[in-house]
Amino acid sequence: MLKKLALAGALTFLTLGGAQAQNENQNATTADSRKPSEILALIEGRNDFARLEEMKWDDDGYYEIVYHTADKARVEINIDAKTGEPVDGR
Repeated sequence: MLKKLALAGALTFLTLGGAQAQNENQNATTADSRKPSEILALIEGRNDFARLEEMKWDDDGYYEIVYHTADKARVEINIDAKTGEPVDGR
């Protein structure tokens, strides 16, 4: 019985420790990233920008953005959250 409790306690500790490490890693990634409003301002500043359709965060560290141009073209672009530069989807 004591062995089962010790094993359960160890598994709980490892699970919680892993979750905490994952949260710390995710916070480090988002802490040095630009705010969504900054990224959106870069997109809105493009000469051909007309309207935003969608903007969402990708866990690989970039924003997936879809917007329309004045001539009604649909543009899909990925923007690096740290640099604000376009990147290929990973």
